This record gives sequence, C-alpha cells and structure tokens, in this order.
Amino acid sequence: MSMVFRFRMLSDENDRFVRDYEVMYDMTLLDLHNFILESLEYEPCMASFFTADARWEKLREFTLMEMGDGSEEGPQAMDQVALGQIIHNLRDRLIYLFDLFGDRAYFLELTGAYEAEPGTHYPREIYGRADAPDQYDPSKTVVEEEGSIFDEAMAGFDDFEGDDSYDDEY
Repeated sequence: MSMVFRFRMLSDENDRFVRDYEVMYDMTLLDLHNFILESLEYEPCMASFFTADARWEKLREFTLMEMGDGSEEGPQAMDQVALGQIIHNLRDRLIYLFDLFGDRAYFLELTGAYEAEPGTHYPREIYGRADAPDQYDPSKTVVEEEGSIFDEAMAGFDDFEGDDSYDDEY
C-alpha cells in the first residue's frame, strides 16, 4: 500500500483562504506544482518550493529548472525530488513561491499521512474555502469581511475572557 500525505495550504494575502490536498508521498515537486496551478486555476508560471522551519523561514530551494551548481546546498530541480524525500514528520512545512518577483507564496504544512484508499484518485483537493489570491495582481484579491480562520480557531478561548475564576498565573 502507498502512503498519502495530507497538506493544508494557506495564504498570507487572504486569511479566509484554505485548501486541503491529499497527494501521494512519491509525487515529485514538479507534479505538486502542476497540481496546485490546476487547482487554483492559475496559468503556468515560474515558481519555487522551499522547505521551511517551524517559523516559516526558508531552508532548501527547489526550482522548475536545474539551477544548482552541483553542491548539496544549491537549488535542486523539482522533477528530481519526491515529497517523501523532503517531508518526514507531521507538521513539516513547504513554502510555494508562485510569484518570484512579488515574493508571493502559499504555505503548506503536513497535517497527516495515511494509507491510500483503494480506488481513490490522487492528487485531490479534499477541502477548499475562499477564492485564491489573483495570480498576477494582489490588489485584486477578494477578502471576505467575516473574519479569519485564525479568529475562528481561537473563538473557543473567549470563554476565559473576564472569567475571574480562571487563573492564568503559574
């Protein structure tokens, strides 16, 4: 049986935007790039993936074309790297830089790894919310006024606000 990675993809341009993808662990970064473009209805473009640390700092770069100097630290081509080679643990992160000149990106985090379901076609989008930011013009990004995913997640903690019986002192 093959493994499936589940990624959550967010945007810093629209707090309401979220996509959950299930992809095969042996999918190349080039295939993931093409799948994301198709999912978001973007035109083909130059892009890079980066592995990222817990603070979303860019680490290793993976480009559409071979641009490395042969060293291990240089960029590696997307078609030469499978997800399973760079993603090993829950919460491992990738940055998908889709606008090299505008430094615009999506942020992907591994949220699960599962056995592939027989008869299921991968890759697939299993959840989507809000429109994707415009591929070329960030000012055209429609942001709903309803709040953000973060606000919704933190709403449960509002119960403690003003509660004198709750002591947050250690």
